[in-house]
Amino acid sequence: MTVPGQTPQPHTAAGSGPAPSPGPGGFTAGVATAQEWPQITSWANHEGWDVGHHDFAVFHATDPGGFFVGRLDGRPVAALSVVNYSDDYAFMGNYLVDPAHRGKGYGLATWEVAIPHAGSRVIGLDGMPVQEANYKKFGFVSQYRTIRYTGRLTGRPATAPPGAEPLTPRHLDAVAAYDRTYFPTPRRAFLERWLTAPGHTAYARFQGERLTGYGVIRPSPGGHRIGPLYADTPQDAEALFDALTAPLGPGAPLSLDAPEPQQAAASLAVSRGLAHQFHTVRMYRGPAPAAGPERAFALTELAMG
Repeated sequence: MTVPGQTPQPHTAAGSGPAPSPGPGGFTAGVATAQEWPQITSWANHEGWDVGHHDFAVFHATDPGGFFVGRLDGRPVAALSVVNYSDDYAFMGNYLVDPAHRGKGYGLATWEVAIPHAGSRVIGLDGMPVQEANYKKFGFVSQYRTIRYTGRLTGRPATAPPGAEPLTPRHLDAVAAYDRTYFPTPRRAFLERWLTAPGHTAYARFQGERLTGYGVIRPSPGGHRIGPLYADTPQDAEALFDALTAPLGPGAPLSLDAPEPQQAAASLAVSRGLAHQFHTVRMYRGPAPAAGPERAFALTELAMG
């Protein structure tokens, strides 16, 4: 994994290489099997993405047909996910090429097979800055930066703050409705899996009966990841952050991805010992969703929005 202060290597992107040169077994691209994807996750973690241990299982169930690999001699050499959340919104991620096979056009060839899966849907992505110009060639428009904060926890209260409580199944409807004010499309089924996946811990904050924020923390190869963290106010976000991290020991490694327009997210992350590691660029093909980043303190995951 990339440690704080280092910058992940850029992924191979559309338009970055010539047409594929088939090997003895030829090059093909198509829907990935669940057995192939751990290899893709290992590539992502090598690039510094620190993918949560159970992320793929949750994401795959959202749209099993939305994960693609390019194969050379039957072995994956490129990947891309284009997951359809709904009839009008998709999110693209995991655009990766095996380092041993970069610059040969396999990424572009996989892209051309995968992108039609979204149909006419708006597509969102978080792309590396060095590939921003390539994405623009395919109709994507930049909106804002997403900042990865990583570090070791400091500055936390000794006990979890009042007002944050563990999420239970009875909260699901309220959380799904609240999530919709942040995310471009309803995703209740996804949230039900995300909130209850192995190792995932979720907290919510209430003012009376009104939900004012929720967050999730999960284990990852580098320690733990927070995402999403949605909150009405910086005070709500701080309480949720501290409730989520209360079980972790001092100096525990942690990361989160925060939209730059939410300036209070940077203050919270830095106050708890995290630092800017790298950034991506949020882009959309099609109209940018009305649900903006202004109140989001941490996104769910860079490959899924």
